[in-house]
Amino acid sequence: MPLTIPVNLPAVELLKQENIFVMDSQRAETQDIRPLRLVILNLMPLKITTETDLIRLLSNTPLQIEVDLMKISGHVSKNTPIEHMMAFYKDFNTIKGDTYDGMIITGAPVEQLDYEQVNYWEELKEIMDWARTHVTSTFYICWAAQAALYHYYGIPKYQLSSKRFGVFKHTVNDKQNPIFRGFDDEFYVPHSRHSEIRREDIIKHPELTILSESPGAGVYMIMARGGREVYVTGHSEYSPNTLRDEYFRDKEKGLPIQVPENYFPDDDPTREPVVRWRAHANLLFTNWLNYFVYQETPYDIKTIK
Repeated sequence: MPLTIPVNLPAVELLKQENIFVMDSQRAETQDIRPLRLVILNLMPLKITTETDLIRLLSNTPLQIEVDLMKISGHVSKNTPIEHMMAFYKDFNTIKGDTYDGMIITGAPVEQLDYEQVNYWEELKEIMDWARTHVTSTFYICWAAQAALYHYYGIPKYQLSSKRFGVFKHTVNDKQNPIFRGFDDEFYVPHSRHSEIRREDIIKHPELTILSESPGAGVYMIMARGGREVYVTGHSEYSPNTLRDEYFRDKEKGLPIQVPENYFPDDDPTREPVVRWRAHANLLFTNWLNYFVYQETPYDIKTIK
């Protein structure tokens, strides 16, 4: 089944060129089924790129899904046309009376700031609290995962001496958890961050379960409230060239940046990257949608608690 997204969203044509089945909202209105409702709070600066990356993965499921895009109120994106934001994004105040089957909150390039220094921290806390009573399952990515764990459980983040940057090998701690259905014993995930959370802080909270870790990247996946909250510290949604683009961007700015680990053949940035994470990225989002959204959400979406 297709993913239903707004008419004229740039991701539609990009994904159709990849033979990915998406359906615009006009066509979806003729189908007499109850689609899943997802909302994406997109905190990344390159919003169109992030939309496309996430929609690509969400579309790889037999479920029909409607997607709303949310932004922080009053926050002006410097890297996305204002026309795009006005056409496709909603403020929290517009949707906070709604309920959703699933929610994704992306990372943000603010991890070197204390949480309280982030100019939208108060609104983000309100959104995270709202999600606990208005969303069946919320999927937190990278900085959003760190922020939510800090807000809900007081888990601190630690600044790294250098950027954790590359594609890292991960292992599964609980092979029976359905989020890992179809996973290999080892799988790869891109990471790009300046801070980390640590195992010793997480295990102090019995309500948190560490599901996956990496020798090189640390804790990767944490689950809480029976899957109603999933926290991942990496970027399985990244497209093949995202790390390359970040590397050359930082290099051109004169920032201290190393070649991303386990990404370019022989660590040679003039060569095409090796994609090692695509299959497991698709499984991750498909399993989350199936087992923790579709299987758990009530038919009457308004009864989510």
